[in-house]
Amino acid sequence: CIMCIYITLNYLFLTVCLCVHVFFFFSVPTVPQQVSLSPNLETQQLTLSWLGGESTTFDIMILRTELNETVFYETVSVTADKISGQHQWNWTSVEPLECTSLSVQIRSRDGQTTSDWSDTHILPGMDLPSNKDSQMFPQDRVVSVGTNTTFCCIVEEGLGFGSIRYRDLVMNVTRLSRRSYAMTQINQGPSGVTGTNVFCSSDEKTLLNGAVVFVGYPPLPSDLVCETHDLVSAVCQWNRGRDTHLYGKKRKTYYTLNGRYFTHTHTHTFMNQKWSACSLAQWDGNFTLVARNLLGQYSLTDSSELSLRVRPVAPANLTSVVRAWNATLLWQWKHRGYDSLALICQVELTSHWHTTTRTFSGVGLRSVIVLDLRPDEDYSIKVRCGVQQNFWNWGDWSGPLAFRTSIDIPDAPDVWMWIERDNTGRLMWKPLTHRESHGQITGYEVTLWSPDENIQHTETLPQSICTVPINLTHISTTGSSSNKVIATVIAKNAAGVSPPASIVMPLRWTDPPAVSRTAYMDGGFPLSWQSDANASCGYVVEWHDASCQQDCAVEWIKVAAENTNISAQSENFQPGVRYTLSLYSCSSEVPQLLQRWEGYMEELVPSSSVPHLSSNQQDSNIKLSWGEIPLVSRRGFLLGYHIYLNNGSQLMLLANVSDPTSRSYTVKGLPVGSYKFTVKAYTSAGEDTGATVSISLESYNNILFSIVARVKKAFYPDIPEPKLAGDWSRTQGPLDVKPSPHSMVHIVEEPEWDSSKEALVVIPEEDEDEDETGDEPVDTDEPTSLRYYNQVIDDRPIRPRFPDSSASSASSLDSARTDVTYTGIQTSGNSLGYRPQMQPGSLSQDMASFGGYQPQCSWHLDSPVEAEESGGLAPSLGSPTSVASTQFLLPDSGSKEQPEGKGQGSSSATTWFHNLLSSAKP
Repeated sequence: CIMCIYITLNYLFLTVCLCVHVFFFFSVPTVPQQVSLSPNLETQQLTLSWLGGESTTFDIMILRTELNETVFYETVSVTADKISGQHQWNWTSVEPLECTSLSVQIRSRDGQTTSDWSDTHILPGMDLPSNKDSQMFPQDRVVSVGTNTTFCCIVEEGLGFGSIRYRDLVMNVTRLSRRSYAMTQINQGPSGVTGTNVFCSSDEKTLLNGAVVFVGYPPLPSDLVCETHDLVSAVCQWNRGRDTHLYGKKRKTYYTLNGRYFTHTHTHTFMNQKWSACSLAQWDGNFTLVARNLLGQYSLTDSSELSLRVRPVAPANLTSVVRAWNATLLWQWKHRGYDSLALICQVELTSHWHTTTRTFSGVGLRSVIVLDLRPDEDYSIKVRCGVQQNFWNWGDWSGPLAFRTSIDIPDAPDVWMWIERDNTGRLMWKPLTHRESHGQITGYEVTLWSPDENIQHTETLPQSICTVPINLTHISTTGSSSNKVIATVIAKNAAGVSPPASIVMPLRWTDPPAVSRTAYMDGGFPLSWQSDANASCGYVVEWHDASCQQDCAVEWIKVAAENTNISAQSENFQPGVRYTLSLYSCSSEVPQLLQRWEGYMEELVPSSSVPHLSSNQQDSNIKLSWGEIPLVSRRGFLLGYHIYLNNGSQLMLLANVSDPTSRSYTVKGLPVGSYKFTVKAYTSAGEDTGATVSISLESYNNILFSIVARVKKAFYPDIPEPKLAGDWSRTQGPLDVKPSPHSMVHIVEEPEWDSSKEALVVIPEEDEDEDETGDEPVDTDEPTSLRYYNQVIDDRPIRPRFPDSSASSASSLDSARTDVTYTGIQTSGNSLGYRPQMQPGSLSQDMASFGGYQPQCSWHLDSPVEAEESGGLAPSLGSPTSVASTQFLLPDSGSKEQPEGKGQGSSSATTWFHNLLSSAKP
């Protein structure tokens, strides 16, 4: 039996398990029923509703109907409503729901088991064939900055699609159906006032349709503050914050205060922020502001007692009572509560764009007296007030009130003097400024008074004159025994005359003290001095252009007695101008000149180069000389001169002459050649442009040859070559040759060679005794004689002469061994030529440096017979002769027959000769 029971139980267990398995195998989820679709076109949200048994998990599939493309396919969990048993789920589309038709199917799921799909439900789009026109979605959508928005264009039936543009940007598109195309703009920026335009065009670039999207921000106000003006009501204002970029009646921001809706608020801009304000009839103490637009809302709160938030209104109906130096300002309040309110008020005063603020206080303050005004001055004035106790904030400014003060007598002029070296002077005074004149100046009255004689002279001058010339010498010689005169100046206007301004003027010029230098810095010339006991009324510092010679523009300032240093400043200071600054002591007597300075606002390079640059050869040296640069052209303190050797392409510095007073420099030991030198003056700012001079440095023999050639060219034209017959072999003693009456060649020999005379000797004739030639007959047919002498003796036979006389002369110079003298009839006593040389003792140092010439002495004919045979003509043999003279140039050194006083060289001859050597070679 027990075995039977066991078998029976196993059978029953197997039977139950089999039944359970069969039950679950044939139990499947039910198909969702009564599916419905509810679209929200503004939010692009589709709501799905259905009835579906006990399942809580469903598969949802959404397709684009026309192209059968899946848009959404997911498994979602949805719990049925306990009362209605209905399931509901929301899906948000990327594209606007109008863009194309959507097909929706739902099925229930239980694990891996699913029901069949529900019937297909279609949400029709605007691209149905029945809607033939072109369309674009969404229209007038409002979105937040940074969001993404998808737009679609439905093309008109029969047309081809072209493009979609966001503003001017052509977008990438996706085809949704036969006629519908979509694009997405990501991270959109803020729109303008009229929103952002989106355009759809056909393939023929024809505009089909468009849409506008408004991209902005939700409101974000701040700084809500409420206060009272009339001690009863409340006025609240707040900062509107950032611009929402949403405009228009539908999209703008709306505000409510304590639940009261404000369609209009007062708006103003302060510190680049926009503020809005509204008012409540009664003070509440607690205030709540709500700002709202299509993208969201924001709230602010504020609370306070009324007595702590009193801000007075602006004073009204300003009037004034005006005088010369002050004015009374009056105003009114429009709230009676201010009569017992302790107020503090600010008065802002503006004149000539300069503003000052005065503060006044009092209970129910309605008027104030504004002091320290200036006569004949335009003012603008305004007032604002606050509460003294529990001061909260200043009230608004009143409107401005303009007025002009009355005139008054002028201030005393600032008087000074100027004394010239010739004892002429000027009385000067500074023109009164508008604030000093206290009204239009009508003129000045100047009085000169001699205190000893009690004599005075008064003169009236027009207002345009501020200086009077005074002849101090004339005053001192017209009976005045005093050495001073008192000058007084008064100014006049319609209100009267100014207090007198006087100065004691000396009648004689006094030499100024030594001048020191001052350097300009920090906008002026810093000056300091030792205190002077006689400066009872202080000091006067005067300055002017140092290069000015007459009628100089003089400026001055007066310094208190306790000050011993100032900075002399002026708008008229100019770079490159030297200014002389003088310090005077002020007392009841004549001002005493204590100290003098010179300085430049800014030193510049000289504006002109050194003048009159010249060069002069001295043996193998060249002396450069130049003139002084005028003061006005220096434009700085001269520090010296730079001497350059100029080769045309560059300058080589030879020397720095650090003495600015030097006017010459000698370049020593130069070889023969041509040179060009440049001299530049320099200041602390640099060098001037420089002056350049050229010179050819020659050997000493070449110098003398140049001189002789020049003299020959100037005074003696070419003559025929002398033709001499006979044997020209060299013999001892003088040759017995008769010279031609028109030209002769004289050969001079000396047995010894004096090296100190190795040069051409040019005999100036200016100093020749006039008695020897003045009465002689003149033969105008004879050419002027040219004579020169080489003192070196040649023992070789004399060579035949060349045909040209000048060539013969050159040959004689080149050989340095023979001497040829041209001689002829002198034309007159004052003819161009040389006079006898000076005695050795009378030669200047400069002349001696050019070769040490032997002075010309008296001479003798070789024989009386020659004199007779010559017929009065100058002999050509026996001794050389000078031009236009019958005297021998080189007589015996031992001769004693020179008349006393003759042969002395004049200074004019020396100068002429020196200049001739210094001149350029012809």
